[in-house]
Amino acid sequence: VHVPGTSFYLDPLKAAFDIGAMIRWLDYNDTWLAAEWGHPSDNLGTILSLGQYVCSWSGGEGDKSLSMHDVLTLMIKAYEIQGCFALENSFNKMGLDHVILVKLASSAIATYMLGGNRDQIIAALSHAFVDGHPMRTYRHAPNTGPRKSWAAGDACSRAVQMAFTVMRGEVGYPSVLSAPKWGFYDVLFGGKEFKFQRPYGHYVMDHILLKISYPAEFHSQTAVEAAIRLHPAVQGRLDEIKSIRLSTHRAAIDIICKDGVLHNPADRDHCMQYMVAAALIHGNLRAEYYEDAFANNPETGGQIDALREKFVIEENAQYSKDYHNPDKRSIANALEIEFLNGEVSERIEIDYPVGHQRRREEGIPLLYQKLDENLTAFYGDELVPAKIKQIKDCCASASAMADLDVIDFVEMLGRG
Repeated sequence: VHVPGTSFYLDPLKAAFDIGAMIRWLDYNDTWLAAEWGHPSDNLGTILSLGQYVCSWSGGEGDKSLSMHDVLTLMIKAYEIQGCFALENSFNKMGLDHVILVKLASSAIATYMLGGNRDQIIAALSHAFVDGHPMRTYRHAPNTGPRKSWAAGDACSRAVQMAFTVMRGEVGYPSVLSAPKWGFYDVLFGGKEFKFQRPYGHYVMDHILLKISYPAEFHSQTAVEAAIRLHPAVQGRLDEIKSIRLSTHRAAIDIICKDGVLHNPADRDHCMQYMVAAALIHGNLRAEYYEDAFANNPETGGQIDALREKFVIEENAQYSKDYHNPDKRSIANALEIEFLNGEVSERIEIDYPVGHQRRREEGIPLLYQKLDENLTAFYGDELVPAKIKQIKDCCASASAMADLDVIDFVEMLGRG
């Protein structure tokens, strides 16, 4: 299996890990927010790995073919499984990390891709539930660390392994959820059963949040946007700021509001105060602002740390309510600055970030701009014109993308 953009050809398990980690690094991907949070694009680690495998594997039925239309259909299925579980079921309240849902969705999809029937898919799902599950320890202070950027790759790899295991004849565990004392519900879910808001369809793909504007945890996107709009008001006046008032929703407070020392880039890109302060100071937010060289610099990092001390954060009950409203799905934040002389800035309130369904038209041109910038940065001057045109032409045409073989698609992303 070819890992896109590299020279590596690996076994499907390792490739699933690597692709999943590439997609997730620095959290710059798509996002789903509900009772549980997560990133359904994580499942592409499984789909792109096994997609190539089933295309190249020659078994009793001969060579199999998988088009990008098939890949997109599999993505919809994986997004629905992960997203519909997340709507009503909070694994984070039990201390479990959201990648459990990547493992769950990818186990079902991987088994299906390998030709599994209904019973085999159910068996693979039972293994996904009985498997040991990561805790959220590595996403929260004082233990925030880079594992959060490869946890999804690990879940993809585990899913592929369980699918192969079941397809070799391993039995499933029918009461893995409901068994008294030893089942998932009693052991890890407080004795509660799962609840579901809607049947599987395409709701999740329709409402997915595209992370376009900033390399920042999604609950902070509107806060960062507000900070950038307030940048002119504070430019040259940082020492005059008395307080930074931030109204936000409960999920942001639980996940990314942090005081005290931030130990590494993973800690910083999940700190609301750090991200907003950086945006206020610089009028933008870049991935390099999280790095040790920037954060530990007395001038650049020192300015951010000084502003972090001035935050006053409060929950807005309506924001929290609208966050869970299926007809709104807002991620609202409001920001205003109070100066030492009593002056107060404009209060900037933003309900929906760029990339939300309600700002989709605004976001699509920016998505193509992001694609241009990243392709240019990756391929280098000698390959830029032809390579960018080839990839953009493919992505811009639904029929061209749909008809392309998955192996050809991955090879198109290579450097050659």
